[in-house]
Amino acid sequence: MKKVLTVLALSALMMTSAVFAAETATTPKEQKIAVVDIQKVVAASSQVKALKSSQEAKNKEIATFIKKAQEDVNKQTDAKKKQSLAESYEKQLKQKREANLKEYTTKLKAADADITKQIGAKATELGYTMVLPKSAVVWGGDDITATVLKSIK
Repeated sequence: MKKVLTVLALSALMMTSAVFAAETATTPKEQKIAVVDIQKVVAASSQVKALKSSQEAKNKEIATFIKKAQEDVNKQTDAKKKQSLAESYEKQLKQKREANLKEYTTKLKAADADITKQIGAKATELGYTMVLPKSAVVWGGDDITATVLKSIK
């Protein structure tokens, strides 16, 4: 009985070793994980800086438009003309805001795609198989933020 248990234990050990060896042989190469501080990268992006500057200019333009519209409406003495003019300006303002939002969204998506592409290219160049946002990682991963910041356009 003792011999049977010993033989069973040895054969189980050998099978476990064989399975482990097979898993190791078929397992792909080790994952190399990097982390990036996305907020820093986005803040350093020339595309994002240009987009912010453009938005600030458009916001000033809209503020000027609103001020002019209020002055024009306030100059009117006829109530019907005043109401009609106010509605016209409101319609124009809505169109301007929608156009600005659409343009901003399009440019923001393009900037996001470009930043993601640049991070991916730099990570691939450095031999990383995965890049995660630094804010999502509690521990581990190589921080490549500084390296990415040097290559961000």
